[in-house]
This record gives sequence, structure tokens and C-alpha cells, in this order.
Amino acid sequence: MVRSNAIEWQPLDEPEVSGVYVKVLRFDTSALRAPTILLKFDPGATYPGHTHPGGEEIFVLEGDIRLGKDRLHAGDYLFTAPGNIHAVQSDAGCVVLVSVPEEVEKLHRKSSSAGMAASGA
Repeated sequence: MVRSNAIEWQPLDEPEVSGVYVKVLRFDTSALRAPTILLKFDPGATYPGHTHPGGEEIFVLEGDIRLGKDRLHAGDYLFTAPGNIHAVQSDAGCVVLVSVPEEVEKLHRKSSSAGMAASGA
């Protein structure tokens, strides 16, 4: 059991990412990664184009978030199929529950405009 209110938000420490915070709900010691997390986006925060080899499940707890062409609000759920490419943005800020069975693969961008076009954002 995890009491998420007892965990402090930690900045997501990745290149090209600011204004995104994480709480680890489940850590897989054999894979050395957290497949189940809470993410908090500040208003206007983004996450660059990427794909999920094992798919991804997102449930929006608060606020709004855009994953590629899909815009979600509190109470919305989205399953992203394996291989789907998207960038992420939250206009007003949000908190989302995320389940990612395999490591995210970030896209290598040749330029900013090429990366956003490839992400579907």
C-alpha cells in the first residue's frame, strides 16, 4: 500500500523537461523502473515526443492534458497502443495516474519543428 499524500512531488529529472513532477507508486526492482506513477504538470508544461513500446494507460485526476491529438480532462481515461507517438502538454496543469509497462522511448529530434510534427502535437 502507498499513501500518495505522504510522498513529496519530485521534479522529473529528464532533459528538455521542466514543470513536470512525479510520485512513484510502484517500483519494479527487477526492471529498476517505476511502471506506475503519478505525474503533475504545471500550467503550460510539456513532455517531448516519445513512444511507448508496451503501451500506456492514463487516468486524469485533476486538470487537463493533451497527448498528441487527444485532449483529456478530469475523469478521462486513455489507453495508448504500443508504438503510438505523441508529445504531451497541459494548458491549465494536471495530475494524472500513469501505468507504463515498458520504458518510454524519446524521439530524437533533428529540429524542434520536425519533432513536433512527428509527435502529432
